[in-house]
Amino acid sequence: MTTRAELGIVTVIEDWRALVWRHLLHLRRMPDKLISATVLPMVFVVLFGVLFGSAISIPNGDYREFIMAGIFTQVMITAVPNTAIGMLEDLGNGLVDRFRSLPMSPSAVLVGRTVGDTALRAVTCVAMTAVGLLIGWNIGGGVGAALAGFGILLLFGFTMAWVGALLGMKVRSPEAAASMPSVLLMPLMFLSSAYIPLGGLPGWLRAIAEWNPISAVAGALRELWGNPVAAGDSFAARNPVPMALAWLALILLLVVPAAVRNYRTAAAAK
Repeated sequence: MTTRAELGIVTVIEDWRALVWRHLLHLRRMPDKLISATVLPMVFVVLFGVLFGSAISIPNGDYREFIMAGIFTQVMITAVPNTAIGMLEDLGNGLVDRFRSLPMSPSAVLVGRTVGDTALRAVTCVAMTAVGLLIGWNIGGGVGAALAGFGILLLFGFTMAWVGALLGMKVRSPEAAASMPSVLLMPLMFLSSAYIPLGGLPGWLRAIAEWNPISAVAGALRELWGNPVAAGDSFAARNPVPMALAWLALILLLVVPAAVRNYRTAAAAK
């Protein structure tokens, strides 16, 4: 016999499925989104991989292979402004108000938005991987490890999408949604191992960079993909995969409940 609690869980999952499917249909019907989400990242791969890769060297490795994890990580961070703007548009055009009038889970709109945006990032990853392989990037960690790396990458994109959803309910304009993530996240991006090995940094700055969540994600990708790693003596530098998973779990535990709470009043406040 199905209990009321079980029926409630099934209903929530169905709400999630319906809203996720709605966003996936939008992607299929709006090819311009797919084009914009793939062309610029592929340009980044060529720019950093070919131009910078031929001019920059790193100890015991190829910068072209080293930088790929950083480019993938940067592209996942773009989920923050993109999701924020999408959430802001849904709030502004009354779509969220209509959803809130229906007997559906409050989290369904947020899950649909974040999963849909993560699916778009997955398409981006496919395009970037193809270009990376064409310019000489090698994945040397085996099929299972490579898939695990892409799994962590998409989990990072999913986490950033939730950050963007929360931001979209806090700001008042698309301009703020587009600019604020750069102010907040770009310093973290550059103070990490995404683009450079950390060995040349002063000791105190290197310690901060090694414990940066972005360094953990980039390091986990390099380790799983068999690419040159940014060596370090700290626990975070020596254990990038568990550190990346721990950081992402912590961020989700903080951001998801906050986003769901804000959703209940955000539409009325806009």
